[in-house]
Parts: sequence; structure tokens; C-alpha cells
Amino acid sequence: MARNAFLRVFGQHWLKPLTFWLLALPGLWLGWQWTLLLTAMPHDLGFNPIETTHRFLGDTALRILLITLAVTPFRDLTRWLPIMKVRRRIGLAAFWYAFLHIAAYLGLDLFIAAGMSLAGMLAGLWEDVAERVYITLGMAAFLLLIPLAATSFNATIRLLGPRLWQQVHWAIYPLAILAVLHHGFMEKGNQPMPWIHGGILAVLLGYRLVRTARRRSHARPVAS
Repeated sequence: MARNAFLRVFGQHWLKPLTFWLLALPGLWLGWQWTLLLTAMPHDLGFNPIETTHRFLGDTALRILLITLAVTPFRDLTRWLPIMKVRRRIGLAAFWYAFLHIAAYLGLDLFIAAGMSLAGMLAGLWEDVAERVYITLGMAAFLLLIPLAATSFNATIRLLGPRLWQQVHWAIYPLAILAVLHHGFMEKGNQPMPWIHGGILAVLLGYRLVRTARRRSHARPVAS
């Protein structure tokens, strides 16, 4: 009884603020590291801070996206319904880290490399999308993420209706696949992290396939 009371109070009063700060921690850490760098203090951004920033934001966005997909299985396995209150918040955090990842790529990589020229940056972007598979995959994933973030509010659910809203948010599955492939093609050599991310995604998608198959078998009328 005490455990249930604690979980109820935690879900009502502490879950949302704790989730917010946990999601903000990577961004706060990165901001602190740049503060140290710009003030000539020791930092953890390495000899190439721009690349470290770019990769850190992309990795964070991908991992938060996988956490978003893990919320429903966690709810099903634990029967702890309050976790669903923060699913959209986690998904929005994935969008913002992905947005910062794209902004770092455009602003720090392309814009500076193009000599502070907007035309040069756009030309470099088009060239990268056309010639580099991992950037093509990454941009496609981000484009799919935009409508999910834009419709992650109660007003849009009422506007679209639950059924259409759910159909729009099915895009999270191909989006997650594209994001994992983007990471895999970006890494040089046979690195472990893309395989780990891919394995986690396979488990999460496999869980949903099994759950859907079971629901359909239970819903199918039994022949007399």
C-alpha cells in the first residue's frame, strides 16, 4: 500500500518536473562545456569542439527518441499508467535535440566552412544531401519528425481527431529506422553504438508487432 501511495504521489507531483530536468541535462552539460571553452578553461569537447557538439546532439536526439518508443512497453509491463503523461514531453525533447543537431550542422559546419555565406551554406547542404547517404537519411528523418512535434499538443489532437492524429504519429516508426540508419552510415568502421541502437529499436518494434498480432488474434471471432 505504501509503495502504491508513493508511486501515485510521484506520478502526480514529481514525474513531470523530474522528466523535464533529466531531458534538459544533456543540453545544460553541453552549454557548460562551451562556456568553459569560450573562457579558455579546461573542457571535455576535445580538439574538435564543433564535431563533438554535432555528434553529441545527434546521439542525444536518437537516444531520447528510443526512450520515447520505450514508454508504451514500459507502461504495458509495469502497469504504471502515469508514465504516459510524459511520453509527448520526451518526444518533443527528441525533436529539439534533433533541431539543435541540424542547426549545429548548418551553422557550425556548413555556414562557417562556406565563409559565412548563406548561399554557400545552402549549396553545401544540397551537395551533402545528394552525395552523402547518411545525411540524406538524417534529413529525411528530421523532416518526418517535424509534423510529429507540431502535432504533439492537446489542441492538435482535438483538431485532427484521435484517429487521424494517431495515423500521423505512426511516422515515428519509419523515422526511428531512418535515424538509426543515419547513425550507422555516419560512423566509420564497424562501431558498436549503431548496432546497440539498432538492437534496441528492433526489440521495441518487435514488441509492437507481437502485441498487434496478439490483439488481432484475440479480436478474431472463434468459429463455432
